[in-house]
Amino acid sequence: MPGIRLRKPNRITSLITRLGSGLSRRVRNRIAVARGTDWRTGCPITKDLKTIRVGTKYGGWVIPQNVLGEKSVCYSVGVGEDISFDIDLIDRFGCSVFAYDPTPRSIDFIRQNYSEQTRLHFFPIGLWNENSVLRFYAPANSDHVSHSIVNLQKTEEYFEADCRRLSYIMKENGHKGLDLLKLDIEGAEYKVIESLLEDQLDVRVICVEYDEAHTPLDDGYLARMTGSIESLLESGYSLVAVDGCNYTFRRDSVTA
Repeated sequence: MPGIRLRKPNRITSLITRLGSGLSRRVRNRIAVARGTDWRTGCPITKDLKTIRVGTKYGGWVIPQNVLGEKSVCYSVGVGEDISFDIDLIDRFGCSVFAYDPTPRSIDFIRQNYSEQTRLHFFPIGLWNENSVLRFYAPANSDHVSHSIVNLQKTEEYFEADCRRLSYIMKENGHKGLDLLKLDIEGAEYKVIESLLEDQLDVRVICVEYDEAHTPLDDGYLARMTGSIESLLESGYSLVAVDGCNYTFRRDSVTA
């Protein structure tokens, strides 16, 4: 995947990765806690910050405590048919959530169930590193909702939709900074993170699902994940939580 720095994981991480299929999640998590690193990439996990879980067990995310409030602005990119995280953000903190997803089933889901939610602002567009019309490829299982710009599951069926660069969307909305950005965008997270760092956007907390952790595009997936995470760490973010394939970062200037 062009534009992502390919970093080789260290030996211990490589060994744990090779053993990963034979280890339970509990065992892998215990190893990670003991080492203070992410078991997949070897990147350090900061433990000096209290965290909370927002949303359901399936659709929730771990975020830093005491970061959000009524005036906070949160972007949730990749809605699908589960917005328990978004609704819990609104109910718990009273903040505004700007949600983005061009998938037809997601659009119908929001319109049928949450059209009267005044603090949820939904836009049927995708996120990428440029403003363009792109193909979103269907999942292999038709029961699933999420489509992929990078075609993670190597399917042929697709729809086309408008995509925007994050900085462009923020400017349109009049937002100079974000308190939280959630990315669940089926492999497009690499490009979006690159553009975010290139534009030096003011984002306090970033929650990202690295979808290649469970649906790798090719053998280079681990190097891509490692390079993306390291680019955030080198730009002043700390990795504060790893929950399955969900990674949470906070900018180091944020305290709790």
